[in-house]
Amino acid sequence: MQKHYMDFNATAPIRPEVVEAFVRASQTVGNPSSVHGFGRGARRLVEEARRSVAALTGGRSQDVIFTSGGTEANNLALKGSGRPHVLVSAGEHDSVLQAEPAAQAIPLSPDGTLDMAQFECLLSSLPETAANSILVSVMLANNETGVIQNIPEIAATARRYGVLVHCDAVQAAGKIPLDIAMLGVDMLSLSAHKIGGPQGIGALVLTPGLELKPLLLGGGQERRRRAGTENVAGCAGFGVAADLAVSHLTDIRGLADWRDEIETRLTSLSRESKVFGSAAQRLPNTSCISMPGVPAETQLMALDLAGVAVSSGSACSSGKVQPSHVLRAMGASDAEAASALRISLGWSSTLGDVEAFVDAWSALYRRQEGREASLDLATGSIA
Repeated sequence: MQKHYMDFNATAPIRPEVVEAFVRASQTVGNPSSVHGFGRGARRLVEEARRSVAALTGGRSQDVIFTSGGTEANNLALKGSGRPHVLVSAGEHDSVLQAEPAAQAIPLSPDGTLDMAQFECLLSSLPETAANSILVSVMLANNETGVIQNIPEIAATARRYGVLVHCDAVQAAGKIPLDIAMLGVDMLSLSAHKIGGPQGIGALVLTPGLELKPLLLGGGQERRRRAGTENVAGCAGFGVAADLAVSHLTDIRGLADWRDEIETRLTSLSRESKVFGSAAQRLPNTSCISMPGVPAETQLMALDLAGVAVSSGSACSSGKVQPSHVLRAMGASDAEAASALRISLGWSSTLGDVEAFVDAWSALYRRQEGREASLDLATGSIA
């Protein structure tokens, strides 16, 4: 059976060019902190990658801190900022929602964007003396719905109150252009495996002059902001993936046509189905759609048997299928949230993948309709 992978927001298939760079770098001898020739060779690979990651975000290479992934980058931003009070959007990734210090959630509008009136109200209610103790963290693009937040407006509003701003750009990277200065944020989180890079490597990009307290101690690596020997092969792969992400943005933008085709065909078949976040600006590769009355877990199993891989939301919940907190924050009922799937495309997606998904989803929907009609007849009801 042919397999169709449509879960890029969980992890993108690693690009062949990245594999080549990763393998070459993994064969490099030397600790990048060593001063001899072998060490300098390893250091050169790390710094080349740092420049590529900086270019992806419009930042400076000296402001890029390599981490083990997006989760660590988010934790480093929240915990290392020294700000004891954190405001986050209600639709953030769990690595932000569960990070200490405990965060206060800012509500979402029904379209999935931040409720700016509530945000302004929260900021204006704070004592003037509290500004330098507050951090705001809002993701650029939601991992479940693809909804893009107006980060420049959010950052500008926060700055009027003297508040530090962090942005989780893990899902946005490689799908829309990034520029940390244009966004107006102080910190930006990235993860390599979302853009076709290796797993286990990410980065936190800072604005010039920002100081952080490190989470990991024991060495002077990463300008004393993250101790531990750098993952040379991971960094090298991340660098290549970052270069490719920049050069292939136009290709990813074109995926919006396939996303729209999926949504049009599914909602034509099932009038009750809802596309979450469709009223807002979204990533071109992401769709979140419900099949009313059919639990997401049932849909996932049926699609998997048909050779199609999608998800019901974030892949960071130990494989659990549960109603999405993001959709509930947008006003969806538990039943709606529990019946929603996320479809996410990427660099290796094909029209065949789209057709296979639509066919498998449609077949499941028709089977479900047939069972409901049979039940209605058996109970004497009018179908």
